[in-house]
Amino acid sequence: MIKRAIKGFTTAMTGLGLTLRHLFASNAKREVVPITSDNYFEKLEGTNTIQYPKQKLPIPEVGRYQLDVEIDDCIVCDLCAKICPVDCITIESIKTTDPAGIGQTSDGTTKRLYAAQFDIDMAKCMYCGLCTIVCPTECIVMTNQYDRTVFELSNLTYEFSDMSPEEAAEKRALLEKQQAEKQAAKLAAMQKKEGGA
Repeated sequence: MIKRAIKGFTTAMTGLGLTLRHLFASNAKREVVPITSDNYFEKLEGTNTIQYPKQKLPIPEVGRYQLDVEIDDCIVCDLCAKICPVDCITIESIKTTDPAGIGQTSDGTTKRLYAAQFDIDMAKCMYCGLCTIVCPTECIVMTNQYDRTVFELSNLTYEFSDMSPEEAAEKRALLEKQQAEKQAAKLAAMQKKEGGA
């Protein structure tokens, strides 16, 4: 019993000594150095943390942070949503009725689909970067923004589509009308062929 009490007291004093040693070891501010510095991962001098938000660590060039979409370059191919392992990307496309397309991306690719919905839920995102790799037009990128403090979880869902619900409904109606006309023409052609035979 006495041995346990002595061991407990010794352990507590050892831990307290370690805490006090770290408490008074350094009171200088941590110097923010670029990631290319030889001493970047050692940090033997200064406090353990930087004085955020007054000080900020430099962001590596290959860092993976907040996603952003240049919707004008998006061809709504849906590859990013398909490869996402956590299903944080929601895309709804509407086919155009114009055979010439609806424009071109910055790399010259013809756009044939409207993006009625293009949402990314950053609360679900695991920042793997797979969506940026598969994008054929490179319209989805990871930015250097990482501090997105919000009070409502729903505020972490970012909407990138530039179509209003009314415009989307109008494009859907045009597509349905065109498909109905094509179906009617196909049926008429089949009936004519059967009647002629």
